[in-house]
Amino acid sequence: MSQIPFEVITGSGVPTSHLPFSAGAQVGDLIFVSGQASVDETGTIINDTFEGEMRRSIENVKKVLAGAGLTLRDVVHTRNYIGSQKDLGRYNEIYREYFDDPFPARMTLMECLGDLLKYEIEVIAVARKG
Repeated sequence: MSQIPFEVITGSGVPTSHLPFSAGAQVGDLIFVSGQASVDETGTIINDTFEGEMRRSIENVKKVLAGAGLTLRDVVHTRNYIGSQKDLGRYNEIYREYFDDPFPARMTLMECLGDLLKYEIEVIAVARKG
């Protein structure tokens, strides 16, 4: 069985992890950004308020996208993981600060992170030509 060829997104500021995954991968015009959480540049989890963790997670997504020459405007789908349903209202407020019309397609899962994290996000983006 052959592996589909893809390029790993790397570069200055792209978050790293000691776990077995790439922060981002590009196949053709599609960029897949792995779940980004509230971690620093070494992959160490930074516990914070829900808002702090959500903002740090999205800033990490921005760093991975920048490694591919993209921004949040190139995102076509987000998958969001929220630790507690009580944070849903704040999640939608903060989300609108980072994504605007036309909004990417979105999936939101709640009560799924255990005690380790309050928020995590993964995205799919498209590298637009010309």
